[in-house]
Order: sequence, then structure tokens, then C-alpha cells
Amino acid sequence: MTGAEAADLPDGSAPRTPHRLRRRASRLLSQLTMRSDRLITEGLARADARKWHYAVLASLQEYGPGSQAELSKRSGIHRSDMVGVLNELAERDLVERAPDPADRRRNIITISARGRRHLHHLDKLLDDLHDDLLAPLNPAERDQFVHLLTRLLDHHTQAPEPA
Repeated sequence: MTGAEAADLPDGSAPRTPHRLRRRASRLLSQLTMRSDRLITEGLARADARKWHYAVLASLQEYGPGSQAELSKRSGIHRSDMVGVLNELAERDLVERAPDPADRRRNIITISARGRRHLHHLDKLLDDLHDDLLAPLNPAERDQFVHLLTRLLDHHTQAPEPA
């Protein structure tokens, strides 16, 4: 290890993780994901919210009302978990359920006025949490980091082209 690598640590000491591991993007992403997940989960819990609440409210705000199945696709929440999430949000008057006029067997979910206010509060909270997470990066680096992560995720989640 070079002196420059040791100097990268706040106290100038050698990293406790072998260099081979510190240069593997997959490991770094995994380690950062664990820390990010903990930070966001704990921060949202202080606001009596969960990541899934935010995902559903954000989906409803951006794309409008939808069925449980549509919300599951939009938010990435498994259909079997969606009912519980919607029950929690409905109990807090953050969403409204109404029978679908085209198919009375399903409900259409809509964000309520209270849900929009709550989403706005959660946006501010998440902005602060992301500022903590990305504190070592300047604004341009943060934008670039998010851009690069988005490119990687898009690449790995796009459906393959038909042959």
C-alpha cells in the first residue's frame, strides 16, 4: 500500500480492509448500500414512515391514481406486500381507496391532500439524509455520482432486445 492510500483515511492509518477488496466496485457498492439503507431507514422511522410509504406516495404524486397492481409495478414493491403498505397509508389518511368504475373487483388508489403534505415533508427529510450520506462529495460530484449510478442501474435492468 502506498502512503497516498494510507493518507486517504481520516487518521492517516492503514485501511482495515485489504486493498483488493477496497478496489472492487461491487464490494464498495454493497458496503455503501448497507450504510445508506440504515441511514434512510432510521431517518424515515423518526418521521414514522418507511421506504415503501415514500415509494407509493411518490408514485401516486408523479403518475396519478392507480390500482394495487400498477402501484406494485411502479414502485418495485411486491404485490403480496402492497396490501399491507396501502393499509398503513390508508389508516393514516395518506391515500384513498375507491372502487374502479371499470372493474368493481379492484380499487383505485389516490394520494390524499394529507398524503401530499406528508410526501413533501419526507422529501425534505430525505434531502437532509442524502446530504449526510454524500457529505464528502461536492454538488458536481454528487450529480455525477447519481448520474453514473443511474446509468449502471439502467444498463442492468433493461430488458434484452428481442432477437
